[in-house]
Amino acid sequence: MRRAEAPATPDERRRLRFCRRFGFTGSLLMAVGALGCGATPASAYNPLLGVRVLGLPARLPTVSLAIAYVGMGMMVLAWLWLGRLAWPGRVRLTVRQLTRILVMWAAPLAVAPPLFSTDVYGYLSQSEVVSRGFDPYVFGAAQALGLDDPLVASIPTIWRTTPSPYGPGFLTFGRLVTAIAGDDIVLGVYLHRVLALVGIGLVIWAAPHLARRAGVEPIAALWLAISPLVLFHLVSGIHNDAIMLGVVFFGLEIGFRRSWILGAVIIGLGASGKIPAILALAFLAAHVARERCLASGRDPQGKDGILALVRWGALVSATGLAVVAAVSVFSGLGFGWIAALSVPNLLRSWLSVTTDLGVLGGQVGIALQLGDHTDAVLALTRSAGLGVAALVCALLVLAVLRGRLHPVAGVAYGFGAVFLAGPVLHPWYLLWLMVPLAASVTAPRIRGVAVAVCASVALLVPPTGNDFTFRAYQLPMAIFAALAVAVVPLLASRGHTPRIPPRRTDEDTEQPVTEEVS
Repeated sequence: MRRAEAPATPDERRRLRFCRRFGFTGSLLMAVGALGCGATPASAYNPLLGVRVLGLPARLPTVSLAIAYVGMGMMVLAWLWLGRLAWPGRVRLTVRQLTRILVMWAAPLAVAPPLFSTDVYGYLSQSEVVSRGFDPYVFGAAQALGLDDPLVASIPTIWRTTPSPYGPGFLTFGRLVTAIAGDDIVLGVYLHRVLALVGIGLVIWAAPHLARRAGVEPIAALWLAISPLVLFHLVSGIHNDAIMLGVVFFGLEIGFRRSWILGAVIIGLGASGKIPAILALAFLAAHVARERCLASGRDPQGKDGILALVRWGALVSATGLAVVAAVSVFSGLGFGWIAALSVPNLLRSWLSVTTDLGVLGGQVGIALQLGDHTDAVLALTRSAGLGVAALVCALLVLAVLRGRLHPVAGVAYGFGAVFLAGPVLHPWYLLWLMVPLAASVTAPRIRGVAVAVCASVALLVPPTGNDFTFRAYQLPMAIFAALAVAVVPLLASRGHTPRIPPRRTDEDTEQPVTEEVS
């Protein structure tokens, strides 16, 4: 007999259908809004301009923004309602049902222009730099391609002259995209979105398996892992974090299931595109060291555990780093990416605590007439933040070794420490914390905080991915219009949203699933 995980009554099935359609409608509204306020190519190269019907939203930016905001709110609400049926102890869905719903919600965003970010044009321009034989870690897009290039014109000014901050693994994929797409910007955008969707697909596959190992219900893990932050910033925004997260998740599952060597190789491939992924090797090594100690009858809590950690840490790390080095050499791009890792620090991210402290310290110095030493204070606070993150990660690795923390939870908190204490923090960076946390943490309070963060941060970033070229008053106008229009779907949802089901009892777990939601 299988555990009852699907709605058993017609009323519950009806409410689930409404929730699914509500979220899909929100996704459609976001797709329509993206035609006018999304990250389309620079005006002179925008293929939508002058096209009947599809070109109309671009002429109505305030309306497009309002439509996108309404869709964002509807999707976040639908996801929260769906969570009532996917909360640990109250699960009323199957993995298949939940996956179908999430794919349905992602589909309109997958075919619409990007929202929230223009990073995809940066990916295309840096890959074009490689294709033309320039070193992407020396030459910026503007230097190699020229300011008149449509890709250069489509990225923010600050990034036009900077080297690529991405590793050789990602640029190798980007070079393949450029070879296929040629001068077709739209095709290049969609090919990068395919890569992002592959990464998300790996997360969807691995999350339930990793959750079972950590004692988390697979549906609960999958629901929290594929939050609106993922749909907005990885599916619609096309950030390469999707690929890296997917590869890390896949590598961890393979490392736990089959071979630590294979897992380390896969994680190393992910790190060759975005170096923070290398942190997952430390927790894979701690897991392997603990397993080897227990298998040989030694105590992982004492000196034997530390020696095992040193040994397996060296082996696992050497394997992963060897993969990164091999990709750097055989891609022909070399090791210039190491020096380019500081490029993102040029941006002063207001979400970064260490950056905020550095800017505040600089302003205090100016107020005290000590001179403007903001850059020096920033360097100090950012270095201190990374030092604190390194200490936290070391303590987390020891906790995994001693069995006090699941390795996937260690990965989650480790990434959280690195990015939260790092010099730059974007909303989608939180996914490096939230996605592995969803598959490893059972504490209701922690999961509740994660839900609140995912829902609130998803609404934090304006949907327009371009530099804010609209008039200053258009954004607040769009928000107020969206709030007024949102009354209609909210009234329509009364009496139709999924209810919080009672917690399962031992008798419930023996009931067979007899129906599936269409």
